[in-house]
Order: sequence, then structure tokens, then C-alpha cells
Amino acid sequence: MIASIVFSVICLAGFGFFGWNLWKIRYNINLGKDIDRSGNKSERLKTMLLVAFGQKKMFARPIPALLHLAIYVAFVITQIELIEIIADGVSGQHRMFHEALGGFYTFMISFIEILSVLALIATFAFLARRNIIRLARFQKPEMKGFPSLDANLILLGEILLVMCIFTMNGADEALYLQGASHAAHDVQGSFGFTISAWLGEHVFSGMDVATLHLLERIGWWGHVTMVFAFLNYLPYSKHFHILLAFPNTYYSNLEKKGKFTNMESVTNEVKLMLDPNADPYAAAPEGAEPQRFGAKDVTDLTWKNLMDAYTCTECGRCTSACPANITGKLLSPRKIMMDTRDRLMEVGDNFRKHGKDYDDGKALLGSYILEEELWACTSCNACVQECPVNIDPLSIIVDLRRYLVMEESKMPTELTGMLTNIENNGAPWQFSPADRGNWIHED
Repeated sequence: MIASIVFSVICLAGFGFFGWNLWKIRYNINLGKDIDRSGNKSERLKTMLLVAFGQKKMFARPIPALLHLAIYVAFVITQIELIEIIADGVSGQHRMFHEALGGFYTFMISFIEILSVLALIATFAFLARRNIIRLARFQKPEMKGFPSLDANLILLGEILLVMCIFTMNGADEALYLQGASHAAHDVQGSFGFTISAWLGEHVFSGMDVATLHLLERIGWWGHVTMVFAFLNYLPYSKHFHILLAFPNTYYSNLEKKGKFTNMESVTNEVKLMLDPNADPYAAAPEGAEPQRFGAKDVTDLTWKNLMDAYTCTECGRCTSACPANITGKLLSPRKIMMDTRDRLMEVGDNFRKHGKDYDDGKALLGSYILEEELWACTSCNACVQECPVNIDPLSIIVDLRRYLVMEESKMPTELTGMLTNIENNGAPWQFSPADRGNWIHED
């Protein structure tokens, strides 16, 4: 009874704290400007199933894709066992579903164990890729410090979780063989789980019953503790993409990648200039602040941009494909997303503590992302193409550049002449529009 009460309190606290963090993330994402991504539901559903659930874009690189798939499938399927663990913890029973499900129960736990072994192999491979092979895309400047620690913590936690699972199942197998398991059974025998049946017979069989009961409880409580620790660590980690990948891909931009959006504020200004009878002050409510051109801070971006930031897996595929980064420029699309997320978390905390009028004197542009990074971008969309969860760093880069040009008149000198020519001549070239056809008369 005491164990059930303790477990129930842990459950309520764990899920409650996770819910609180979810609310904060939702609050932060809603700080962004509105954008309509509600249309074409069938295409959106198809995109989500292929890209998030089916991991279609991951398989551009087959080896890491297969390793990731092993961990992904194990994570999804093992939640079935977690249901039983929670039911056992609340009720005080042991392997509640074993007797009712019979052979199907044995099959499912065996399947979970096989997936856990594959996930363990993948985990060691990922640790090696990051810390021994040291792939170049994991050694970029933005990955120093917590981002690198974050990835390793999750991988080490995965190893500990699998060890707890096999300690729990292996010790319970040995107890079941001796007729000493808490699980209901009529005769001595084995659960028959694929991996732990071997562990129970060859690793745990020489231990006494008291030791086996202790190990089984350590494995069980260790499993539960790791699950709730992981659950509440997710909102602070890049691994939150486990949840957000699905809505993020559903709300993907379905337009062609080369299509740029027109700014509503600019469109409205042009319409006013083209209409001689328009009253430029009629449309704006009294006391309303002028709409900003482009984006200076995270609140100027759309909610989808902010969801992108929280969904970033920090895998670096965008940066490794970026021609600017490859040639040594300062730009890293991954850093753009990481900076956006960090600034959004800072702004969200400030607003909740001090109100939405609070200004901390910082901004995404300048305090986090430098102008040099933005102007290095060639707008080629390689980062968008490569991202396994359809994140769009380019849209953030473009909006920040729009602010520099239209609000602060800042741009590289190489562009100044071209923009001046467009303004004066309606074309990038330095000659009058009346002379455009002169080339026809040249010999």
C-alpha cells in the first residue's frame, strides 16, 4: 500500500510538472504572429505520416536512418510495457496483464526486448559517432557546451533505461523459475521472454530469492524513475522533437520552396499608393502602433517559426548542406534555430514574470544572430530540403534581413548599387528604362 501511494504521488507530480512545461511552451509559441496553415488537410496529413511517422527524409543517409529507426520504434512500442508498469504501480499488483493475455503478453514483451537490444546497439553507435569518430557536423561552434552534453545525457540515459528493463525482467524470470515471482502462476516455469529468459537462466539463476527480489525492484523502480526523468527533461532538450515533429510536419509550408511570401504590411502600403482616393489613416485604429517590416525579435516571427525552433533536433543536416557554411562563412542554419529557441525561452520567461510590455534591452537580431550570418545566406533552400522534420530556417533569415533593409537601411555595400538601380530604373542595371531595347540595334 505504501509503495502504491508513493508511486501515485510520483505519477501525479511527474505528469503535473510535464503538463506545466507543455503549457509554457505553448504560451511561448503563441507569442508569434498568426499565419494560416489550416488548408489542404489531406496533403498535410500525408506529409506528417511520411516525414514524421515514416521518417522519409532521414533515409537520405541510410546508416544513421536505420540506427535512428531502431531507437524510434523501440521508444514507441515500449510505451505498451509502460502502461502495465503504471497500472501495477497504482494497483500494487505485479504483471497485471500476464495472466489475462497469456501468449500474446509473452510475444509483446519479447518483441519489446528485441527492440531494446537494437536500440542499445544504436545508442552505442550514436555515442561513438559523436565522441569517438567525432563527425564534423557535431563539432561546430554552436554545439559546444550544453548541446553536446544534452545529446550524450539522453544516450547514456537510454543505456541505463535498457539495463533497468533487463534487470527487472531477468530477475523476475529467475524468480518465476523458482516459483517465487509476485506474478500469479500455478506451476513453476518461465515467462518465456526472448532475452530475459536466457538472462534469468544464465545470469540471475545462481542468486538467492531475496537478492533477486531486490534486483527486480531496483530494475522496476529504476525504469519508472528514468521514464519520468526523461519525460520532464524533454521540454528542456532538443529531444522534444519526439512530440513536436508530428504537428510541425503537419503544418509544413506546402508551397514550392522557391516561392517567397509578400509582407502584408508592404502589400498594404503599395495598395494605398496605387489608390489616389485612399486614406492612409483610415485603416489603422486610433493609437495603433505601426506594423514592423520584417523581424527584429521572436515576437515578430510567426508561430510556425517558433514551433520550428522548438522542433529542431540539432542534427546539423541543414548546416552540413549549407554552401555558405561549407565555404567557411559564419552562417549555420542550425544555430539560427537554436538561437531562436533560446531567445524565445528568455522572452517567454520575461513576459510571464514582468508582463508583455517588459523590454530587457535585447533582441534576436544583434544579441543572438549577427548581421554577417544573415547576409551569408544564398537563399538556396538546401537547409529546408535537408531537414528531417521540415523546419524552415530560411524564412527566419529572410524576415531578419527584411528588417535590416526596410527598417534600418542596413545592407552590404555590394547590394546598395543594385537596390538603388531597382528603385530608380526598375531594374538591377545602371541604365535608364528607356534604353532597355537599345541592344536590338547593336551590330
